[in-house]
Amino acid sequence: MVAMSKLCLGGAFNPIHHAHLLCARAAAEALGHKTVVLIPTGNPYGKGSQSAMAPAGDRLAMCRLAVSGVEGFEVDDRETRRVGPTYTLDTVRQLKSEGWEKVPWLIGADQAMKLPTWHEPLELLKEAYLIVMNRPGWDVSKLPFTVLAERLVQVPTLDISSTDIRARVAAGRGIEFLTPPAVCRFIADHGLYKP
Repeated sequence: MVAMSKLCLGGAFNPIHHAHLLCARAAAEALGHKTVVLIPTGNPYGKGSQSAMAPAGDRLAMCRLAVSGVEGFEVDDRETRRVGPTYTLDTVRQLKSEGWEKVPWLIGADQAMKLPTWHEPLELLKEAYLIVMNRPGWDVSKLPFTVLAERLVQVPTLDISSTDIRARVAAGRGIEFLTPPAVCRFIADHGLYKP
């Protein structure tokens, strides 16, 4: 059985930023998990237009750069290797087949509000142990599934978004202090998010 000291955080990470990292660490500490496993999506289901989406390999590389040498973080590339749309349910089932008794999966309140639009959300609720983090501007009392009301964790509220970072890059503005320096360099070196 896989030790349940790990907490999963999936997402597009387009790009990964300090709010992802700080909130994930705070949640892990609050819940007694020793390691956060970042799982960047390959072909994100339900993300609409992919025009602003950096290639999966680049998003994976940025995740690895963001936590390189940082204790308590791992990066799992399984979703970036998957062909076709990426579904959280498939990943959770794969992890369970590898020995996870339960899969603690961290999501932001913004994503929790969209859970009814996810692929087979009721099945996901059965298979994974979803844990919801508070997010700026989202009212967790209005979560669509009442079962989630018992799975809330309070984390620092940093109003940083990947959308804003992409917009700043496109406008030629700096993104220092929003994402780790290695990620800033990667974005610049690879010309990501330019119009």
